[in-house]
Amino acid sequence: MPKVSSVIVPYASYLRVYEPLAAFPEPERGHWARYARRPDRPSYQVELRRSLADLLPTPPVAVPVHESGDAFVLDVEGVVCVCPWRTRLRGWQALGDLAEELPAPVLDAVLPPLVRRQASLDYERWMVRNPDARPWIRTSTWQVPLNWLVLVSDEERTYEKGSGESSPVLRYRTPMVQARRRVARGLRALRDAIEEGPLVDGLIDVGRWLEEFHPRSLVELDYGGLVHVLPADELDGDHSAADVAEGIEALRCGDDLTAGEAYGRLVERWRAVLDRRSAN
Repeated sequence: MPKVSSVIVPYASYLRVYEPLAAFPEPERGHWARYARRPDRPSYQVELRRSLADLLPTPPVAVPVHESGDAFVLDVEGVVCVCPWRTRLRGWQALGDLAEELPAPVLDAVLPPLVRRQASLDYERWMVRNPDARPWIRTSTWQVPLNWLVLVSDEERTYEKGSGESSPVLRYRTPMVQARRRVARGLRALRDAIEEGPLVDGLIDVGRWLEEFHPRSLVELDYGGLVHVLPADELDGDHSAADVAEGIEALRCGDDLTAGEAYGRLVERWRAVLDRRSAN
């Protein structure tokens, strides 16, 4: 059986919110303040490998028994901001998506029905005690949802090719106030042009999620594990946020042709990624 460190991480992207310490009540605020001073904070790869390790026992552990005390930490203009992992809560929520992503025989082999039923019951009991709980991290496998790309601009894009043991990085970071403004502008343009559909519904959903956080938070869109499946030249040339912005602006101006061209580039790019999923 492979060691945890050798497990190939899932090809997933992430939308994260980093909140300032002031957003957390005590004693949680004190915990994160002390945590932020640690020199050995784990990376997102460590988080993924820990979750994968839970699938190795028999029966597998569908959701961690205890909530994680880890977080991602950023210094935002001198203000310490943290993004708690909340792996237990995210694990419960991810279970609800598995039925749509995996064929029933595969799902039953990975997580037997009895394990899933017990996890579902545990989640229901936990939500009774924590009705306002929400994750600081959203995950999407094999794609970056278009509604996430509405939140950021091409000017906020960071791409690092990586070298040696360091992995490539492709991410966007934007202030919460900017992300919320882009949601509002995007919804106005989309509703005027197409009224309803998956993109509108997704943007409404992510906008409501963002409203749950402190206004001085930072929003991060991270290509995460997708950098391991996309060739370097495709990563370098990926300006999906610019395509989304161009398409929305074209819709606002009534330029259906330009909007269609921008959407076509996005479809072609992400279809190529999904084709690699099928090949695996």
